[in-house]
Amino acid sequence: MVSVLQNVAIDCADAYELARFWSGVTGRPLDPDDKPGDPEVQVLLAEGPALYFHQVPEAKTVKNRLHLCLRPETSRDQEVERLLALGATFVADHRNPDGSGWAVLADPEGNEFCVLRSESDRAATTP
Repeated sequence: MVSVLQNVAIDCADAYELARFWSGVTGRPLDPDDKPGDPEVQVLLAEGPALYFHQVPEAKTVKNRLHLCLRPETSRDQEVERLLALGATFVADHRNPDGSGWAVLADPEGNEFCVLRSESDRAATTP
């Protein structure tokens, strides 16, 4: 017997607003039953587990022990700019001159995530 991963839970101060941000990031809809003010909201991903946002009273205080890594369909740098426009903040730059590496961003509530190279970025730097 095994367990199936149902969702990735993310504690937050405003479940609906943070889920809306991640809906924009992923291009995937919120659960149609979710509405503003709900303490639990889901982003329904095309594959795999849902992103589950759960409202909690305490604020985030330290670096995430678990984070999401995104592989964009466009270039990594274009995706970083798109996510910054959606409301993300830039945390750390681990991009290398040869095109490898990643960028660390944070969502509007400070949860860190990485933007990796796209498949086309990887193909362009593979010898």
